[in-house]
Amino acid sequence: MNVYDFDNTLYDGESGLQFFVFYLRKNPALLRYLPRAAVGILNYKRGLVTLDQVAERYAAQMKPFFESIKDIPGDMREFWDKHEHSIRPFYKALQRPDDLVISAGPEQSLREICGRLGVRHYIGSVINEDTRTFEFICFRENKVRAFRERWPGQGIDDFYTDSMNDKPLMDLAQRVFMVGKKGIERIK
Repeated sequence: MNVYDFDNTLYDGESGLQFFVFYLRKNPALLRYLPRAAVGILNYKRGLVTLDQVAERYAAQMKPFFESIKDIPGDMREFWDKHEHSIRPFYKALQRPDDLVISAGPEQSLREICGRLGVRHYIGSVINEDTRTFEFICFRENKVRAFRERWPGQGIDDFYTDSMNDKPLMDLAQRVFMVGKKGIERIK
């Protein structure tokens, strides 16, 4: 099984940030949620809070933002209609039927873009569509936990990423490839 990170690996950009901008254009009043999200991200990156604490403290504060989204499937289609061109071309040459895309991005987004790409397996952050709250943030060590829950005993042949944040998944892979603007480099 080959496993691919999504943002800045298969996708040339940060889809989460681009989604926020996409929704700001639809509803500029959502700008009031930017400081809350920024504080959570900065505190996590500084090591002041754990990933679970981010989910507890900041994800709940984002609930009104998620509640403002009325048509998640329709918005995902609209977003990917405009951004699908940013899928990096190297993927088509490597694609296999058992590929897995794993991302911190929401599974609702991955469902749409992976369907378009013909990728059947994906794991992302889980946002409950009824309560509009995060149930699981798929980042760093949580990517390994989600992978092992869904594919117990399965190994990773090749893993493609753009960041050392994915070190926990790198440790599971036989081969690791770092994807950047200048190309792909094997690092393990």
